[in-house]
Amino acid sequence: MAKKLKKLDQQVIVLTGATSGIGLATARMAAEAGAKLVLVARDGDALDTLAHEMRQRGVDVATVAADVGDTADVERIGKEAIARYGCIDTWINNAGGSVYGTNEQVPLADMERVMQTNLWGCVNGSLEAVKRMKTGGGGALINVGSEVSDRSIPLQGTYAASKHAIKAFTESLRMELDKENAPMSVTLIKPSAIATPFAEHAKNYMEQEPALPPPNYAPEIVAEAILHAAVKPERELFAGGHAKAASVLGGLLPRGMDRFMRGSMFDQQQSDKPSRAGRKDALHGPDPAQELRSRNRSPARVSESSPYTAFEMKPASLKAALVGGVLLAGWALAGRPGLRKTWKA
Repeated sequence: MAKKLKKLDQQVIVLTGATSGIGLATARMAAEAGAKLVLVARDGDALDTLAHEMRQRGVDVATVAADVGDTADVERIGKEAIARYGCIDTWINNAGGSVYGTNEQVPLADMERVMQTNLWGCVNGSLEAVKRMKTGGGGALINVGSEVSDRSIPLQGTYAASKHAIKAFTESLRMELDKENAPMSVTLIKPSAIATPFAEHAKNYMEQEPALPPPNYAPEIVAEAILHAAVKPERELFAGGHAKAASVLGGLLPRGMDRFMRGSMFDQQQSDKPSRAGRKDALHGPDPAQELRSRNRSPARVSESSPYTAFEMKPASLKAALVGGVLLAGWALAGRPGLRKTWKA
């Protein structure tokens, strides 16, 4: 069955993790495009503030204060979206969190909380979306994974495990829906390190404050990829070329990537500032001080665009033409006499 997705200004979009980082950037971008929004987060006050901001600009928005790790809460999201708008066209599972420290340092209770939010939140949201959308006109299900969905890293073992699991679950669900010709597209988004309050929200067991490894991309790059998948069926999209590079190299050179990670990622995930005494985080509950910011407070350089992600979102025919052009140019250059002599030498 052809998967026909509506234009954004005709859609009702459910978005979890809407009050910070990638979710906040996506909410504002979708609002500008004219979508009707059902915004979800744990902090009801932050949701109210965001909704007020959007309604002042004429956006039709509903809010649901919910914990996506709670099945009953997620069912309530679906019910309220249908009661308010009568349908759901796109469901975006974006809520997530992390904890920094070695696997031996991090208590099991914190590992379980990461999994409850990241993995089970995605599972809960996906199944609720399928229940509401499969027989209600179809639409797009978009799960936010990570570059660590493909290649794990040290000091965030549970986070990486949750994103690996999200990838596996998403792929399985996609095949099952395709088998029954359900009118739904299922997309996995794999962001690179994004300049959001991610590290500030995370719980920390390291001696230094956590940091995001470079390069850091703007959250709007991820938001554009997410909303692109809301109108055009895509299997997966990498947000930031570094994510694609890490995935490819991790598959081709796993031991080499192990050595690279050992030599770089321990330092790059720690800032030069000691971990603050009484440091707050958003692992087990929202931290109001960190809400309603799409970007972090770090002055580090941010890449505001990603040529690779922009290329990914081009029509298939144009991508084929561009790749063909590059190959043809390479063949033509390789055939030049001077280059042939250099190659033989």
